Amino acid sequence: MSSGGSNRAVVAALLANLGIAIAKFAGFLFTGSSSMLAESIHSVADTGNQILLLVGAKRARREATTLHPFGYGRERYFWAFVVAIVLFTLGSAFAVFEGIEKLLHPHELESPGWAIGILLVAVALEGYSFRTAVHESRPLKGQGSWFRFIRRSKQPELPVVLLEDTGALIGLVIALAAVGMSMATGNGRWDGAGTLSIGILLGVIAIVLAVEMKSLLIGESASEEDEAAITAAITAAPSVRTLIDVRTEHIGPDSILVAAKVEFLPDLTMRELADVIDEVEAEVRAAVPAVGRIFVEPDVVRPMRATLVVDHPADDAAH
Repeated sequence: MSSGGSNRAVVAALLANLGIAIAKFAGFLFTGSSSMLAESIHSVADTGNQILLLVGAKRARREATTLHPFGYGRERYFWAFVVAIVLFTLGSAFAVFEGIEKLLHPHELESPGWAIGILLVAVALEGYSFRTAVHESRPLKGQGSWFRFIRRSKQPELPVVLLEDTGALIGLVIALAAVGMSMATGNGRWDGAGTLSIGILLGVIAIVLAVEMKSLLIGESASEEDEAAITAAITAAPSVRTLIDVRTEHIGPDSILVAAKVEFLPDLTMRELADVIDEVEAEVRAAVPAVGRIFVEPDVVRPMRATLVVDHPADDAAH
């Protein structure tokens, strides 16, 4: 799948978060609510994160060079990892600090009606962004769970936007509850507790994102379905006797590297072997269009050699 769907989800999230950030800051100025301020910083961080994701998508499209012969596809993973760091430092850490501060030094909210109105508008905008991310992710998710999609997706932007939007919607509900309890009880500590909860929530999401993006940066294999299709394409070739080993790795969300060790029929000439390898590569790319570079190593199956273990009584006595 191309990055078009990912970009649509990112742009939708960018526009929604920009509008939400402006509205929340206005709400904070009217109310002085710390949970509103935390949500404002959260939306600013999310807006910056969408820009980082778009930068990563653009830089990943650069042509391969001698220094980076496999291209720049992993730039998308790197910038998604940066997003996790920004979310943790700018979003989570700030909200936790602000929440503790307000718990220790609470103050009464001003114009709480403004805060509730703005938060409801933010829920509507965030819901639009979340709906777009779900719509673009559904074809890739297939029949699996959303948790599995976030864990296994090779497209970094969609899991990032999904988790950010989920966290934002939960955070908005927390902020609404905090403002409501502060209004009902007259106790500003509810606002601080809401801010602290938002910070912890953002921290958990940032850690999940960091772990997943780290795995993609290090290098993940193709999905089980793609690996099965690659294996079937190789073994189906008439001149292939045995597929000894196959390794795959995503060098970008839309690019898979394949290395295979194959035993071919022994009576092939060098020219015939080269032609057969070309045919195998064509079949693999037809089966899995995301496959880019393929390296096929002709080899023969070697029987396992038995290892002879000899006891040395003198050594045993020494021990």
